[in-house]
Amino acid sequence: MSDEILDVDLLRFEVGGADERRALVDGVMRSLATGFVYLGHDLAEDLIDTAYGLLAAFFSLDPETKAQYVAPGSHGQTGYTGLLVETAAIADEPDWKEMLNWGHSIPAGHPLRRKYPHRYMDQVLPESAVPGITKVLGELHDRVFDIQRRFLRIVALGIGCHESFFERMLIDGSTLSRALRYPDMREAPGDQHVWAGEHADINLITALPRATAPGLQVKLKAEDRWIDAVAPEGRAIINSGLMLEQLTNGVITPGVHRVVAAPGQAGERYSVVQFCHPTPWTVLAPVASCVTPHNPQRFAAIEAGDRLDQVLYEINLVEDARRVAD
Repeated sequence: MSDEILDVDLLRFEVGGADERRALVDGVMRSLATGFVYLGHDLAEDLIDTAYGLLAAFFSLDPETKAQYVAPGSHGQTGYTGLLVETAAIADEPDWKEMLNWGHSIPAGHPLRRKYPHRYMDQVLPESAVPGITKVLGELHDRVFDIQRRFLRIVALGIGCHESFFERMLIDGSTLSRALRYPDMREAPGDQHVWAGEHADINLITALPRATAPGLQVKLKAEDRWIDAVAPEGRAIINSGLMLEQLTNGVITPGVHRVVAAPGQAGERYSVVQFCHPTPWTVLAPVASCVTPHNPQRFAAIEAGDRLDQVLYEINLVEDARRVAD
């Protein structure tokens, strides 16, 4: 098992010959033993910079103004989520962070929207407070999703499936973008809080284009120790989620991580992450290629939407059923 996060170039996979493609698939699978990959991509750096500028303008608003963009009933799937709300599933103290969430809109009459209304609400973004933010964040969402979709073609080959295995389940999936502001830890109301406690993401894969400061750490499970995750310049961080673990029968395990300020680290931290989800009615059942006599089936089938709802409760985002009280 690898204990190293590897640097893999998505564009080389797409233009390379058969031998190079096989080598890149192998590199991704070896790196995902950590749950993480550093990925070369074609996302424009100026788009990331523009998005961070607009997000900084939003998060600098007063609490009362930001609270106008809370979306009741969305379970944190769109709009603003304030400080000390989201809580890691294994923690009892909420994270020291605030968030703005958005996704891809689908038509009002779409069957997904009728069946999963809290998953496909109208987007709540602070356009009136920060003009231009809706267009930029929508473009960022679409560009990052395209990278995630293309990366999953590598994963599909790595688990013995057709390259297009994930494509159909991603159409109109509930992929979620999230901007996070982690305030200066010296302002936290107690030393029991961290920026984000130890957790694994629920989705297929998560993409982190670039953060503004260090803090992300990856848990090497075999050694039970933490390492800093800092992508090389021009790279994105990709990590695997619980849904991918379920589909691969544990061949790919989720990347366990946390976000913590180093001792003496001052200042705030911004990051944008994107959680790539299948459509909620996708049945998450282990694929045949990952079930063998040496790796018998570990997981029962469950709909992706139900699995997500389980985790949203665990992390304290169901408004009328908070696991950890305010």
